[in-house]
Amino acid sequence: MKILVVGKGGREHALLTAFNESPTETELYSFPGSDAIAEIATRVDVDGLEELIKWMLTNKIDLCVAGEESYLVTGEGLANLCEKEGIPCWGPHFQSAQLEASKEFAKEFMLRHDIPTGAATGCANIEEARAAINGVYPTVLKFDGLAAGKGVAVCPDEATAEEFLNEVLVERRFGEGRLLVEECLVGPEVSVFAAVVDDKYLIFTPARDYKRALDGDRGPNTGGMGAVASRQLVSQELLGQIEQQIVKPTVDGLVKDGLPYRGFIYFGLMITEAGPKIIEYNCRFGDPECQAVMPIVGGDLAQFCFDGAKGALNSDLLSFGEGWSVCLVRASAGYPETSRSGDVITGFDAVKGARVYHAGTRKNDKGEWETNGGRVLAVVAGGADRASAVEAAYVQLEKVTFPGMQSRTDIGTFNF
Repeated sequence: MKILVVGKGGREHALLTAFNESPTETELYSFPGSDAIAEIATRVDVDGLEELIKWMLTNKIDLCVAGEESYLVTGEGLANLCEKEGIPCWGPHFQSAQLEASKEFAKEFMLRHDIPTGAATGCANIEEARAAINGVYPTVLKFDGLAAGKGVAVCPDEATAEEFLNEVLVERRFGEGRLLVEECLVGPEVSVFAAVVDDKYLIFTPARDYKRALDGDRGPNTGGMGAVASRQLVSQELLGQIEQQIVKPTVDGLVKDGLPYRGFIYFGLMITEAGPKIIEYNCRFGDPECQAVMPIVGGDLAQFCFDGAKGALNSDLLSFGEGWSVCLVRASAGYPETSRSGDVITGFDAVKGARVYHAGTRKNDKGEWETNGGRVLAVVAGGADRASAVEAAYVQLEKVTFPGMQSRTDIGTFNF
């Protein structure tokens, strides 16, 4: 089976690794890929999605898998272009991917289908946003479009709110777009993932990611400094409640609204005193949660995604481990405000009993691995219980080093 994965980061490295380890014989390709991904998948060098579609047709690709979200809403949309040419695609259509591409679209969808969420007001300018906040803090501010995981701010006071409003609506840090002023929900966060095929779904292992840069969930928001995954993360009772109140109504709502969906969907949840409420959707696997979840997914992911893209949800192709998986991110100097490239990375050969997924790395002229982005890599280890998985991951993380590296020391140790 010839599979092409679209993307270049740690999530795509994890997905391609899982496809490579599937019992189904695979021939793997990536676009645009990375030096690390190139060790298991051939990189495709074309200019843009239309040229990529032509390449897939010429090379008889059996399955296209959407990793990064941006390609789903670029131009006509990756899945839409694939469908036109009869290429099975694991990833939703452009119109369905608006659940992630537009926070306002997603909020209206949630309210229309009675899916528990926080109250929100859409705003076009800074005056409307100030009026919507109306002096109530803390408040949550969200840029309406895609912002690489950095378009959300939890503002405890007027000063922090004004700073973010200025960045989004005056300086246009993320480009043109509206802003959502949202009720600040309180409680532990949980990430739930499902594979959706039309009106059917399969829930994967729940996870929890750590967005803040510093220990104790302090510091600026990031794309994610680590994650844990386990079927023990939430009780079966709570997971059942999440399924009945959020997952199933979402899938039913997609069908009712005529929004085609075949692919992964992410539910970012807050477990409030009033029960689980959804914060946001992502129309693909989360990052770095994917790196934590994939090592405890057993079975044949390649065949599962191929069948799903063709319209069949074959749940019996997959199994899920009962233990814990812990993902620890190494970030470069200056992250998240900036990132530094060119720092040589050492210690990969010393890692034992753990996985290393590359996110922002490259090989230099000497053949050495070096930093090439903000979140550089993730080290992932497992264990029968949370404590043993955390210990195993940190032991192996310490072996991989580079100048200016940043990591949290408390991933998986609190907030459960």
